[in-house]
Amino acid sequence: MGPAERVGVYSVGVNLFLVILKLGLATLSGSLALAADAIHSLVDVIGSFVVLGGVLMARRQSKSFPYGLYKIENLVSVVVALLIFLAGYELAREAIYQPSRELVKAPLALGGVALAMLTTYLFSRYERRLADASGSPSLSADSKHFSVDVLSSGVVFVAILGGYLGFPLDRVGAGVVVLFILWSGWGLLVDGMRVLLDASVDRDTLDRARAVALAEPSVAEVHSLVGRNSGRYKFLELEITLRTRELEKAHQVSQRLEEAIKAQVPHVDRVLIHYEPLRRDVLRWAVPLDSPEGIVSPHLGQAPYFALVDIRDATGELVGSEVLANPYLNVERQKGIRVSEFLIGQGVDGLVVNESLEGKGPAYVLADAGIEVRMVPGGTLGEVLETLRSGRIDQADLPRLADAPQSERSD
Repeated sequence: MGPAERVGVYSVGVNLFLVILKLGLATLSGSLALAADAIHSLVDVIGSFVVLGGVLMARRQSKSFPYGLYKIENLVSVVVALLIFLAGYELAREAIYQPSRELVKAPLALGGVALAMLTTYLFSRYERRLADASGSPSLSADSKHFSVDVLSSGVVFVAILGGYLGFPLDRVGAGVVVLFILWSGWGLLVDGMRVLLDASVDRDTLDRARAVALAEPSVAEVHSLVGRNSGRYKFLELEITLRTRELEKAHQVSQRLEEAIKAQVPHVDRVLIHYEPLRRDVLRWAVPLDSPEGIVSPHLGQAPYFALVDIRDATGELVGSEVLANPYLNVERQKGIRVSEFLIGQGVDGLVVNESLEGKGPAYVLADAGIEVRMVPGGTLGEVLETLRSGRIDQADLPRLADAPQSERSD
């Protein structure tokens, strides 16, 4: 059992203690507000047991339920919410229509409520520290819930104190606590119904999953990303475009991406990925240069410049070009690998080299991103382009690369 699970058990224990304490004090004192606060704490206990039961039942998969029984947790939450509404209604009706009860043993009740408030406050602070240290969203949410419980118990304390001093505030206090109860029930009902109706997961989860997908070098684009909740877990479905056309390679990328999303996005149970190869009318080629005038460099990592040329695949037409300085020229180690990652970030589809990269680090980086590498002989950029375009280029088209038109490349 991990730290978060242990604190969850402690949370159930604290809430059970508060329920027993408040119910006992309500029976002894006759305070309706205290009885309402006891029910409020009971709601928290039921919610904790619902989560625990959902965890135990959820992974019991079978042929009839291949996706597990995650939604049992949400179904029970909806039923519990309806029972909470019923309890709130009965308390509100008693506060409005029933004769006032005589408040007895008020000092004992005040001491008990003060103890409940102190216990709740200290546990909330303890849980908050653990949540900050572990980054657990569930612990953070539970600590905030305990903070709200301190407020509701404070209302009860004021109501009992007012009654002890001769001010009839017990019914008012009960009415305020009923609002807390109804708010808790409404939260359970809305969350449960959203999951049962397959509402989308929250925007933050989708954004995090999209960021993980786009961080994968082989992913060119995320066309669609949808998800739904089932219990506390999430099911995501992505449609992506990959830079590779190899089926085995695409499958490897898909598996790697699924593992990354599950590792970086909380409570994701399944990730379904649909992928298709990248299709472009215009391809971007990178050519290492020794100078901006177009002299091809024989080295990848030590090339001072890189020409990025956009060529229409069907016709060989040059539609755009630019020259970029090598940002890693003065780096002592792993120049080729860093340059390869830089070119991937520029959206290149292919790289022209004069030296073989076989067995070297850049070759693996480029292959992993689906970048085609071609060995093309030629001393100038114009000669390289003639080869790429099957001889359809005129040297007059490229007096200087800096004069080339801006990119019209379509992604």
